[in-house]
Amino acid sequence: MNAAKPTFTLVISIMLLSSGTTLAQSPEQKGLEIAKEANARDNGWGDHSANMTMLLINKQGDTSERQIRTRTLEVQGDGDKSLTIFDEPKDVRGTAFLTFSHTNEADDQWLYLPALKRVKRISSRNKSGPFMGSEFAYEDMSSQEVEKYTYKYLADEPCQVDGKQLTCFKLERYPVDEFSGYSRQIGWIDQQEYRPIRIDFYDRKNALLKTLTLSNYQQYLKQYWRASNMTMENHQTGKKSVLTFSNYQFKTGLDDADFNKSKLSRLR
Repeated sequence: MNAAKPTFTLVISIMLLSSGTTLAQSPEQKGLEIAKEANARDNGWGDHSANMTMLLINKQGDTSERQIRTRTLEVQGDGDKSLTIFDEPKDVRGTAFLTFSHTNEADDQWLYLPALKRVKRISSRNKSGPFMGSEFAYEDMSSQEVEKYTYKYLADEPCQVDGKQLTCFKLERYPVDEFSGYSRQIGWIDQQEYRPIRIDFYDRKNALLKTLTLSNYQQYLKQYWRASNMTMENHQTGKKSVLTFSNYQFKTGLDDADFNKSKLSRLR
């Protein structure tokens, strides 16, 4: 350890304070700070379940709809666990998707397909692929842990949240995972509640690929905000997927046993 370093640092600090100068926060430091604050405000919810409607819209405007149940378990010290079960239509009924998100390593994901009667592991190299024919990728279905990205604050910008005019932080973030389908993402987070409002996704060639818009926010347990609507628009294909959530239930008593890949084939 260099004993002279603290002394040198102290001298510089005194010089800056005496001259009325403060150390500026870099855009990278500010971006990370905002991401950590958003994460801290959403800590402690335990578990929740919800019903979800997935509406798929093709370039011609034709639609198809799927009815889904979701369960999520908060994991302290690591990423969350989530389970998605398809109920309708009949051709996808019983399909189940399990994700173990991680903070410092690749996520684990498994998909049970009733038609094949087997559990398929989603490899890291395939996580940029479409999830069940939607405009959401497998990697979009994982929890968005702070450690999965590096950050850069870009600006403060006006933004509209459920009809209200607010101010948002505009951040750029870069996936740490080398197999991510994205080169970067630009997001808008409202400065009042630290809720994500919009995310632009750029493909590996740095072309705008998709935009996710989150709206109709509801607050639960007097603290936790959840968007009832998520719309993912693919700018390159003209397709769109809309997720609508309802019947959110928090702290229902879910535990690790409810997120077991060996049970995927028996979920109803």
